[in-house]
Amino acid sequence: MSKAPARASQSKSHIYIGIGGWTFAPWRGVFYPDKLPQSKELEYAASKLTSIEINGTYYGSQKPESFRKWAREVPDGFIFSLKGPRFATNRRVLAEAGDSVKRFYDTGVLELGDRLGPVLWQFAPTKKFDEADFGKFLELLPREIDGRKLRHVVEVRHDSFCVPGFVALLREFATPVVYAEHGKYPAIADVAADFVYARLQKGNDELATCYPPKQLDAWAKRLQLWAGGGEPDDLPRVDDKAPKKTPRDVFAYVIHEGKVRAPAGAMELIERVS
Repeated sequence: MSKAPARASQSKSHIYIGIGGWTFAPWRGVFYPDKLPQSKELEYAASKLTSIEINGTYYGSQKPESFRKWAREVPDGFIFSLKGPRFATNRRVLAEAGDSVKRFYDTGVLELGDRLGPVLWQFAPTKKFDEADFGKFLELLPREIDGRKLRHVVEVRHDSFCVPGFVALLREFATPVVYAEHGKYPAIADVAADFVYARLQKGNDELATCYPPKQLDAWAKRLQLWAGGGEPDDLPRVDDKAPKKTPRDVFAYVIHEGKVRAPAGAMELIERVS
């Protein structure tokens, strides 16, 4: 039976919750049932979650038939996000990334069809904010291909991005920044577009639910607040300008270093926002 995505209180927004990838040996017998064929793992994961963040696209190109196969194996309403290639983001001059961005979309990304969600462009912790160059990079990101509207989100991991000028640039291009719940990287909760993207990276594999119940409750409340058009008042922002209050899609991924209990944490959140 197909599992519909968790919906926010407003009909115009959705909350998608998941994990990073689906192939991870320690999940076998913990998240995945014993003796489940590896070829069935994506189908199983998609029956329990509402989204998955694909990491493999960061390291190398995938084939069009792979994207088509993945799309077939998940239910209606399921959404993949995927990382843009490191060849586009790990460079000194971001304005020169155009060829890498084009090659990425030429690999068949759109074969995911209506399962395609945001593309995450992740930057190295050493990459500092250069307003002019970063703006050039945002200009390179296609907003539409063959009539299909595309979504982009950036993950920055240097404190120099914690300035109002960065948020203003994001809003100019309607491109959000990842809210990173992480021990080292900056946490920027400013809303900049019609969707929000959060990566929850402080899970604990010693807890069956990945996060304590109170923290799960708090995160569920934040996700619902974002989806309803509001902003959590307990997360750090760098700009004091309030965005327009309008329903938004929300993407949240439970991703931490050990990640054994990440699927359990994601399922707990799905239950709380349903």
